[in-house]
Amino acid sequence: GLLRSDSIPEVGEDAAATVGMAETLSEEEQDELRKELAKVEEEIQTLSQVLAAKEKHLAEIKRKLGINSLQELRQNITKSWQDVTSTTVYKKTSETLSQAGQKASAAFSSVGSVITKKFEDVRNSPTFKSFEEKVENLKSKVGGSKPAGGDFGEVLNSAANASATETIAEQTQEETH
Repeated sequence: GLLRSDSIPEVGEDAAATVGMAETLSEEEQDELRKELAKVEEEIQTLSQVLAAKEKHLAEIKRKLGINSLQELRQNITKSWQDVTSTTVYKKTSETLSQAGQKASAAFSSVGSVITKKFEDVRNSPTFKSFEEKVENLKSKVGGSKPAGGDFGEVLNSAANASATETIAEQTQEETH
């Protein structure tokens, strides 16, 4: 009957093999298979009609509730995100990234401390002190009346102001001659 040991030809197999198989079936078996084929095709058509009716009913319910495609998409994304965030893999990854962030923050803080220390070392070095003294001497020669001392920034600002004042004075002299 219907349960034969002959294999059903795969897609792409020879058409001759398919014809050969049909020839090995008796007329009764072929009639039985044709009836079954018609029955399965009819069931598929009925199921398609039922599915279309259900989809139409679903669309009508959504319309009455005011649910549109954008809202559905938003809900799907929210649910998918909740599903992802509840997984073990996400939780472990999130925890690992958090720890990595904390370690990176600590490392950056440490690097900042090291850089600050290096700047302090440079500022206290004999070479920098010698440079600072030279700037002080220049300041006292250019600025004149201000007492020596102050921090490096004040010295540089003072030297820059004195230089600008000197340039303006030279320009004024040139214009009067």
